[in-house]
Amino acid sequence: MRLLLDTHVALWAIADSPQLPAKVRRLILDPGNEIVVSAASIWEISIKHGLGRGNMPISGGEALQYFRDAGYQLLPISAEHAALVERLPPHHADPFDRILVAQAIHEPIRLLTHDATLARYDAPVQLI
Repeated sequence: MRLLLDTHVALWAIADSPQLPAKVRRLILDPGNEIVVSAASIWEISIKHGLGRGNMPISGGEALQYFRDAGYQLLPISAEHAALVERLPPHHADPFDRILVAQAIHEPIRLLTHDATLARYDAPVQLI
């Protein structure tokens, strides 16, 4: 199964955070699953780290290396993903979350998130 990790889920996974539910940890560690991180997540981490906003202790470059070291696949943002965003209902204003939903729909791929607002979309979103 292909699983797209929302930014916070990807960060919890590489940090082995106790915030990551055990069932999600098992999904991520299952060699039968393909774990995917979007370029949008690297972008989000880079912006937040660069601005010193929020709790973003690592840079986008560091995150990218950690994701690669963990064996996660990287999903680029395509023109099709970007165009699909305009068709999404306005459930969420965060552009990073909206592109992740568009990617989940277009690919298709299951998006794992802790953000209940994303579960409101008619998309393959799994609330954890």
